[in-house]
Amino acid sequence: EVQLVESGGGLVQPGGSLRLSCAAFGFTFSNSAMGWFRQAPGKEREFVAAISGSGNTAYSDSVQDRFSISRHNGKNTAWLQMDSLKPEDTAVYYCAMENFAGRISYGVNKYDYWGQGTQVTVSS
Repeated sequence: EVQLVESGGGLVQPGGSLRLSCAAFGFTFSNSAMGWFRQAPGKEREFVAAISGSGNTAYSDSVQDRFSISRHNGKNTAWLQMDSLKPEDTAVYYCAMENFAGRISYGVNKYDYWGQGTQVTVSS
C-alpha cells in the first residue's frame, strides 16, 4: 500500500523557518517524482515545488529563492525547507508522488498519490 506521511508543520513567526518531511512507503521511491503543494482556506490547491527522480527541481514564483526541495532515495524521504516565511505562506501543505521519475509536473492531476497534509501557520 502506497503511503505518504508528512510531518514538520507548525506555527512560526514571519521570517522564520520550517522543514517539512515526507516519508514514503509501499513503492520504489527512486522511480517517482515528488511534489509539494499547498492549500489555503477558500483557495485551490497550488503547486509549490517538485523534484524528479534524478534531482532536477522546480519552484513556483512565490517561493523561489525561499524554499528548497530535496530527496534522499536511500531513506525514501523528501523534504521542503522553508525559509523567510511570510503570512501568505499559511496553508495546509501536501506531499505528492507521480509514478514517473523522469519529469517535473506542475498540475495537481499529474500526481498519483497524496499525503494527509500538515498545517503551516505563519503569524506573529
